[in-house]
Amino acid sequence: MNYQITQWCAHLITQHVKEGDLCIDATMGNGNDTLLLSRLCGKTGHVLAFDIQRLALTHTKERLEKENAAHNYELLLDSHVNMGNYAKPMSVSCIVFNFGYLPGGDHALATRPDSSILALETSLSLLKKGGILMLCIYSGGDSGFEERDAILAWLKELDSRSYLVIKTDYYNRPNNPPIPVLVVKQ
Repeated sequence: MNYQITQWCAHLITQHVKEGDLCIDATMGNGNDTLLLSRLCGKTGHVLAFDIQRLALTHTKERLEKENAAHNYELLLDSHVNMGNYAKPMSVSCIVFNFGYLPGGDHALATRPDSSILALETSLSLLKKGGILMLCIYSGGDSGFEERDAILAWLKELDSRSYLVIKTDYYNRPNNPPIPVLVVKQ
């Protein structure tokens, strides 16, 4: 198994998402997670993918078409803060977040602490029991540490009777490696 953050997170997602599930890619980026979710939830499932950059939608659409993905997705040019307008409470099996900026895109257009926390709060209400949040928290460099610290503080305060939060670290890697976090709604 490859232990890069993207493969690690994909492995955990694969263990939870089933045919027919409703899933959300809260930060579409270049469409890697959208494609994975589309494949896992199958023809009877559905994926909502969000990004505020048209470039992300263009890259994702091209990727999905190139990979012959099932037409079980909606690519939405909208903020992840608004995902509650597209899904009902307690209806979603998996919500994926990659915090930071679009790889290959404008680094000034990165996720921000305030809107990210609002999106995370919304996501908790959308998850069904047993549903998961899969977070990849990138920090350092252009994106700084403010968002990472805000998200980790928020996660630490989640009610342990309602949510299981598993935070892992690439402990011996230099230069502020990304932090994968799994949240399970109990």
